[in-house]
Amino acid sequence: MKMIIVIVRDSDAEPVTQALISNEFRVTRMATTSDFLRSGMVTLLIGLDDNLVDDCIQVIREHLGKSDESQKNRASLFVVPVHRFEQI
Repeated sequence: MKMIIVIVRDSDAEPVTQALISNEFRVTRMATTSDFLRSGMVTLLIGLDDNLVDDCIQVIREHLGKSDESQKNRASLFVVPVHRFEQI
């Protein structure tokens, strides 16, 4: 099992979140703030099976929208192993 952590701009969060939900990925969305300019950000947490990681990342890439030269990096994405998962 893996956890994908995605940090996106607030303006990009809604289309990405909706696309993930439409593709049956479960998403936890948290409002966050970045250090740089104290701008609004959103952190998405997505827990999923190892074999779905590439599909999930593809959905995220497709729904981030187009970037211009001033916005080369639209998101930061981390894939981390989950050693234990429980629902209580």
